[in-house]
Amino acid sequence: MLLRTREITDKLSFTFDGETHWAERGDTLALALLAAGVDVFRKSAVGGVPRAPYCLMGVCFECLVTVDGVQNRQSCLIEVREGMVVASQQGARTLTERECK
Repeated sequence: MLLRTREITDKLSFTFDGETHWAERGDTLALALLAAGVDVFRKSAVGGVPRAPYCLMGVCFECLVTVDGVQNRQSCLIEVREGMVVASQQGARTLTERECK
């Protein structure tokens, strides 16, 4: 588990799966979620296995979440914004009708 060693001084609020969380301005979304005690960011497309960040540098794709309605966002590469709405991703992303053609 990742714990903050100091108080947040420049707070931003965001939601994850309907629950409000706080982050320090400049935090990545993955860091903010891990510091909040979130340990499952998504379920794998095959088998629905719980997944969480591994590399924290954009290589492993284990930290995928839905951000403001956009699926497959790498939370380790996204800086938290005030009011951001984040959801855990359940399996593979949904393809649009255009992508299915």
